[in-house]
Amino acid sequence: MNSAPQLASTFRLIVTGGGTGGHTYPALTAIRTLQERLSADGRALDVLWIGTAAGLEARVAPAEGIAFATVATGKIRRSSNPLKMLSAANMKDMARVPLGVVQARKLVADFRPDVVLATGGYVAVPAGLAARMCRRPLVLHEQTVRLGLANRKLAGSATRIAVSSESSLPLLPEAVRGLAVVTGNPVRPQVLTGHADKAIDALGLHGFDRRLPTVYVTGGAQGAQQINGVVSEALAWLLERANVIHQCGGDKVEGLREHAAVLPQALRNRYYLTGFVGPELPDVLALADVVVSRSGAGTLAELTALGKPAVFIPLATSAGNEQAHNARHLEEAGAAVALLGDVTADRLKDALGPLLTDAARREAMALRARAHGRPDAADRLVDVILSAASD
Repeated sequence: MNSAPQLASTFRLIVTGGGTGGHTYPALTAIRTLQERLSADGRALDVLWIGTAAGLEARVAPAEGIAFATVATGKIRRSSNPLKMLSAANMKDMARVPLGVVQARKLVADFRPDVVLATGGYVAVPAGLAARMCRRPLVLHEQTVRLGLANRKLAGSATRIAVSSESSLPLLPEAVRGLAVVTGNPVRPQVLTGHADKAIDALGLHGFDRRLPTVYVTGGAQGAQQINGVVSEALAWLLERANVIHQCGGDKVEGLREHAAVLPQALRNRYYLTGFVGPELPDVLALADVVVSRSGAGTLAELTALGKPAVFIPLATSAGNEQAHNARHLEEAGAAVALLGDVTADRLKDALGPLLTDAARREAMALRARAHGRPDAADRLVDVILSAASD
């Protein structure tokens, strides 16, 4: 019986990266897209994800049926003061990296991947270095405008560097710019398939006034006290001009509900408060005319792919101040408003007011946001992975 050789019919991929959703979910989307591409050609995908036991990837990968292995690694606690970088905690963690490299090298050597995909986070460093040692193609994917710390360390070992924005190219070290490909940041495909009317039915938003714009406020899965605070202070003003869906975090619902309870009934009818938005998120995004949120890389990728006007309140403590950089980048392009520094209810009103009262202004911002969006980013990244394997 003639059959295709196993190695020819199965593509072997190691994914490394994680810690947060910003590094984890783009990798997962790329895996699923690669799987679909290979399946259409009658091929299979075998994946091993290398991460840490404490990172988000340790839950996501097994839940998705992906083999998962851990390696020792260390986290650098960054500071503008170089002396503080030499802290005991940093020194202890950095001492773990060589062990992680040894562990990762064995995993890479045993698995023999066609490509290693690193999506950032400190766990990516040992596996990325192991890829070079084992002479396996290494593809880096960067979600933010600037190359993150882990990817900067690995850039010299990369076969390809996939970046999310044209603006990233001049920021790369000159020696590796020739390896860079602009792919965008992979977006979960279901996010792009929402329907506004489904959100109305699923969440029971029948008190909403559809003649008014709808604002979706989110601070991420856990909520954000800063965003909740300024929205709460501006709530009456906001509800006079818009419907509001407010995802505030599960432990913050009661306090915000009590605050809203004193508002007139007509305004309360336009306010939907929830701890968490689950599978209905694509429909909520389809309904939203304006989004108020943090400015992590995944959020930017989704909102620009959808062409949503946004007011960003960056997380000030994000690594390397990346969220502020992301928000400023889109604001300079007229694709969003960035509220940096001390954010107050008055500043939020100043940012939202023109968008809520002027549909033409919203549409102009939406067009500029869409110009920065790359809904086909996952397919572009898969192209890079397959190209690296064939070099």
